[in-house]
Amino acid sequence: MKKILLLLLVAVKISSIHAQEFDTIPPYQKDSLHIPEFTVLQTDSSYTNNKKIPADKPVVIIYFSPECGHCQITADEFSKKMADMKDIFFVWVSYYPLPEIKEFAKKFNLQQFNNIIIGRDENYTIPSYYRVKFTPFMAVYNKEHHLIQTYQQGTDADKLISLLK
Repeated sequence: MKKILLLLLVAVKISSIHAQEFDTIPPYQKDSLHIPEFTVLQTDSSYTNNKKIPADKPVVIIYFSPECGHCQITADEFSKKMADMKDIFFVWVSYYPLPEIKEFAKKFNLQQFNNIIIGRDENYTIPSYYRVKFTPFMAVYNKEHHLIQTYQQGTDADKLISLLK
């Protein structure tokens, strides 16, 4: 009887460890066939969400910090190469206060492009979903909105263009 009890305890412990391992898998790795649900407070103080993303375009979700030097370099480069990326839809989100996001968007002329949403993720949805550790973080989705690549520390415009051809 003691052996059965011991085996039962070991089995429970092993299943508990397995359940903990499963919980460490980021949500985006569990569902790579959909863009996550999110709501963003845009720089014009209106709200938008994932349902407003065009259905027929590749999408790049960028989690950024207005103070991050790499984010600023990325925004500057992307802004200059937007003519080559006009068929890609971008979602730039940050948790920083909206005035700082507005200033960032203005500095890099991101508001002038109709293929960019930029704003505040008030619910901290994006960094939780992707388990963001560094900025800029990028999640790249194809035209069918299936995840094809994540970049934990961003990437350059040419790599995105090449990946999405």
